[in-house]
Amino acid sequence: MFASIAGSYDRANQVLSLGLHHRWRTAAVRLSGVGEGDRVLDCATGTGDLAIAFRRAVGPKGDVIGSDFCAEMLALAPAKAARAGLPIRFEIADVLALPYPDRAFDVSSIAFGIRNVEDPARGLAEMARVTREGGRVVVLEFGQPGGALFGPAYRFYSGTILPRIGGWLSGQRSAYEYLDRTSSRFPAGERFTAMMRGTGAFRDVRGHALTGGVAYVYVGEVGALA
Repeated sequence: MFASIAGSYDRANQVLSLGLHHRWRTAAVRLSGVGEGDRVLDCATGTGDLAIAFRRAVGPKGDVIGSDFCAEMLALAPAKAARAGLPIRFEIADVLALPYPDRAFDVSSIAFGIRNVEDPARGLAEMARVTREGGRVVVLEFGQPGGALFGPAYRFYSGTILPRIGGWLSGQRSAYEYLDRTSSRFPAGERFTAMMRGTGAFRDVRGHALTGGVAYVYVGEVGALA
């Protein structure tokens, strides 16, 4: 499914999010606390947008690896990074079995990918494994906004309008029906932070709502509870 929409993925993201996905990624980088010279692993990097945002943040002394299990999506990322003048290594890898040593990174991230992982808690634990003690695992994911007006309006857009536009842009309406189905059912807010805490891999977990809860950034500090 991801391979089938790879060519239209960036354009569809821009249209369907009204350009907000760039702001959400900027917020994820800011909330990660990443610093110059840090090492970052971006899982499920897709076409590389979050990896590129992190590469700008870590500066010339830092290092960023973007990984994804879908070769067709990943194939588009190197050229995008090159156009931005940013050296990033892109590698095929599954978040459930990352081919990196323990404590290798300062930050590990995943944007709009954790809900697609067969075992999300295991994926979070694996990201924590490759992140140093005191480092952060950062998750950017869709939420389910509430409110008497905004909640129903968003659900109508996500369930009815989004699949139609996404299907028109990509020729794969089923992929955007899948997006709505998975994002509307996936744990968000306190339910997701509880999942992160339940892994036992984090000593602190915090969730930050974006755009009224349309998206969330979750930040978990790696380490056992005191």
